[in-house]
Amino acid sequence: MLYEFIYLKLNIMHRKTIFISVLCATFLISVSVTAQKAHWASADDSLAMELIAKAKMWAESNCSPQPGLKEVFADEFQGTRPDGTRYGKEEAMSTNLKNPDRQCQLGEVKIQFFGEMVAIAYGNESSIRKGTDGKEFLRCLVWTDTWLKRDDKWQIIAAQDVVVKCTR
Repeated sequence: MLYEFIYLKLNIMHRKTIFISVLCATFLISVSVTAQKAHWASADDSLAMELIAKAKMWAESNCSPQPGLKEVFADEFQGTRPDGTRYGKEEAMSTNLKNPDRQCQLGEVKIQFFGEMVAIAYGNESSIRKGTDGKEFLRCLVWTDTWLKRDDKWQIIAAQDVVVKCTR
């Protein structure tokens, strides 16, 4: 009888301990994985200015090679072209030297930070291109780039481009 009483008490205490442990673990996990509050970068934010300078370098790479571009992209970078096909880091860094664009211009870029490790850049750019018919045309893109901070270095891990009607 005493043995059953002790067993029952230990079993109840064990269940309470497990319940409290699970409850505490659930609370700690929920607190740690909640989404980071987003905030837009101010006009004088030095990190945002650095990311925009790198975006400008990438936009200008359609007109001429940009030697520092390798550090802008993560090795596992994936971009999506306006036609839906994908491209990787090597293609993102390349310049068509046989038929480069002209007058590459970066438009407005806004940066939104999500915590200390992720940023999304929303921007647009334009350039003058030669079509397959040999005629030049103004090409305008709107894009979204996803940046990740890894090993104290910000790099683009994903990009999505859309061709839009030019307004200028």
